[in-house]
Amino acid sequence: MLAPSFSLVTPLASFDVNAVLEQSQPQVDALQGEALRRMLKLCAKGHPFYRREWAHKGIDIKSIRSTNDIVALPLTLKSKLMREPEAFRLNVPDLPLEERALAEVIYTTGSTSTPTPIYNTTHDIQGYMFQARRVAAIVDLNETDVIANLFPLTAAPMGAFQRSSQNAIAIGASIVATLPGAPFGEFGMQRSLDEAVRLIELHKATIVWGVTSFVRRILLRAVKLESDFSHIRMCAVSGEASSTALRQELRQLMQKLGAAGTIVFDRYGSTELGGLAQCREEGDWHNPAPELQFLEIVDPDTGRRLPAGERGALALTHLNRRGTVLIRFVVGDTVSLALGPCPNCGRAGERVVGPVVRSKDLVKIKGMLVNPAVLLDVLDKIDNILEYQVIIQKSESEDEFSMDEMLVRVATNDADHKLIRTQVIGATAAAIGVRPRVVFVRANEIFDPNKQAKAVRLIDRRLAV
Repeated sequence: MLAPSFSLVTPLASFDVNAVLEQSQPQVDALQGEALRRMLKLCAKGHPFYRREWAHKGIDIKSIRSTNDIVALPLTLKSKLMREPEAFRLNVPDLPLEERALAEVIYTTGSTSTPTPIYNTTHDIQGYMFQARRVAAIVDLNETDVIANLFPLTAAPMGAFQRSSQNAIAIGASIVATLPGAPFGEFGMQRSLDEAVRLIELHKATIVWGVTSFVRRILLRAVKLESDFSHIRMCAVSGEASSTALRQELRQLMQKLGAAGTIVFDRYGSTELGGLAQCREEGDWHNPAPELQFLEIVDPDTGRRLPAGERGALALTHLNRRGTVLIRFVVGDTVSLALGPCPNCGRAGERVVGPVVRSKDLVKIKGMLVNPAVLLDVLDKIDNILEYQVIIQKSESEDEFSMDEMLVRVATNDADHKLIRTQVIGATAAAIGVRPRVVFVRANEIFDPNKQAKAVRLIDRRLAV
């Protein structure tokens, strides 16, 4: 059995919710350094990828004593995690049971049609709830709240759906899952938009929690149905970028509905990172648990750490995980960091400063990060398609805040359009979890060799909004 020094300095059962965030930056740095040394020791003992990587590069992991020293370690690109996710799973047989027991698998974007699994032990789920309790303290969520989970249950369970429940459990709040989204499988569990609105009203939800544009759809529908949303006090939104204008519209819709409050909690995070919290609307995002994760801004080409305030790639280092463990993992967003006490609330630790710019290699659609290469690959393999083109746009061209839509334009000589449509929808949904709208056009509307050098397979019209 490993020595007890591998546990948190302060047991979770007795933690002061703000103790670490009230410390000075040097104290936080020291705490992170201690946690990092423990984490690296575990990785050196039982992390297949990093053991191989560090040995190949001749890195003496014992020389890494602080978060400043990790600049000597190589960056971990998302493509590496996608390529061999099992190699990022910690395997130390003599850890306590709760640190070894697989409790949950959630998924993030993969490099094939199969999404990438992220493994969580019982220890990791408790760590996430620990972080969620910190988030709740920052944004004023409490045990009297009723959270309406508006995230869909997807074929490969995503973190947003699973973790909404964990956020509620962590603070003792109630939660109702509305199960929206396109149906899949044989059980027909998904509900309509109107059913989701009805459940929010029935359970007197105080928090609506979901992808930004879908939360907007819910509020718009509630206005039209004249639903009683007077109990709503906050919209917690995430999964896609939201503009100041969109958040203002959400507040206006809540006012129309006579809501008890008009707070918009714009949550930032990822499957690997968890959630970060704003202490005020339109503010920076606090790392709520610096003893669990360390954030830095790096040059993605060289791995060089950039100074506070300079924009670059956000990199994450896990400091206390036992399932999938990531060191200097490039999240895929361009942001900057602020250090030291927050000028608004005084809390210590890193703060992510926007605007958030997503990686060019991945595209977010309906709150899910998808790999376009995977989609194009499956469409290439469908028989009887002469030409095709994927367009990502807003479902209502006149409404910049409307839901994302994927349109697939198809040219074919096959008279059975119904069969081709079914194949395209099925292949796309299986590959990336998004159901497209399919329209049939002439081949020269997609690619005319007399006018174009090559076919443009993917167009994101949202970039022009």
